[in-house]
Amino acid sequence: MIAKQNLSLPLMKNNITRADLDAVIAYLSQDDPPLTHSKQTLAFEREWSDWLGVKYSVFVNSGASANLLTMAALREIYGSGEIIVPPLTWVSDIAAVLQNGFKPVFTDIDRRTLGLDTSQVLTNINPKTRAVFITHILGYNALTQQLLDELARRNIPLVEDVCESHGAAFNGRKLGTYGLISNFSFYYAHHMSTIEGGMICTNDRSVYETVRMLRSHGMVREATSDEIRSEYIKNHPDLNPDFIFAFPAYNVRPNEIGAVIGRSQLKRLDENNEIRRRNLELFLSRLAPARYQTDFAVEGSCNYAFTLVLKEPDPALRDRVELALRNHGVEFRRGLSGGGNQLRQPYLKKIMGSEFERHPNVNHVHFFGWYIGNYPGLEREKIVALCELLNGL
Repeated sequence: MIAKQNLSLPLMKNNITRADLDAVIAYLSQDDPPLTHSKQTLAFEREWSDWLGVKYSVFVNSGASANLLTMAALREIYGSGEIIVPPLTWVSDIAAVLQNGFKPVFTDIDRRTLGLDTSQVLTNINPKTRAVFITHILGYNALTQQLLDELARRNIPLVEDVCESHGAAFNGRKLGTYGLISNFSFYYAHHMSTIEGGMICTNDRSVYETVRMLRSHGMVREATSDEIRSEYIKNHPDLNPDFIFAFPAYNVRPNEIGAVIGRSQLKRLDENNEIRRRNLELFLSRLAPARYQTDFAVEGSCNYAFTLVLKEPDPALRDRVELALRNHGVEFRRGLSGGGNQLRQPYLKKIMGSEFERHPNVNHVHFFGWYIGNYPGLEREKIVALCELLNGL
């Protein structure tokens, strides 16, 4: 048994492997290899689309940029209005909504999925709603059939943030294939990494072309559609066809090195995800259900982190948990995704005031929830020792 005084459990370990670095070295060893986005980026986008099961993918420099361009595309296509969002998510989701002039409408979460509560989402839909922007938290599925059916009936676009849930599924189909647009992050701590990087995915050709232009200064030449390029050239004969800017956009282009790493990582993503699923199953099965929440909706989940949530509010137990984790070398983040309830953050308090008080479920995980690292190289005996530690507090 591993000595309990030092479990040495970081949030992530060895997510960039020797094989990934060798692939980069081989690429750089060529004569004059392109470094900004080029053939490797296109290949990564095609391979990712095939793996996920969508028609189009656009590689960008971060998951936050994927959020930003997604909201910018919605603004261009659907106009301004309201976006229904979760209070438990990463800051860039909400920032992207605000930065593109939308009004965020918050609803509480479901304690078992950590995603938006479907009934509250449907209650908040109104004629100003432009989209529902859900986050699949830490590998759990946030979709319900009722939500999908009602959004389809009301013609409300769904946007999926899948940055923390690569490979998770609903009804046997990967998350990220249900929404009009989905976003992924390849940050180091996630299921797979391109060091930094993100992906925007869609089956909609108009969204795809818009996002491609938004990625690179709004330049029309970035569109793959001859029709789009020809229309802009025809309507703007006074402009150099190589420098027509359709939108006041961004430069969030990726580089070829990230694409090389992504292509290398994608080859073992499914295998690594199976290990993560088994790790989570072991972790939840060994936790004391009288003290910790163990009834998460795990069907189809794929978690790069263990979700540890007290069953009931208990400040004394919370403090013991955090002290024990620190003393035993276990890295953790309180509040689960994004540090907890985003409505408590300064940037939102300025806008939303005291609304953070209105959502009890997210407030509970804010104060009494953590995530702990779950990665393919994590030894099963460490998981058992961690549970024994927590159960003994």
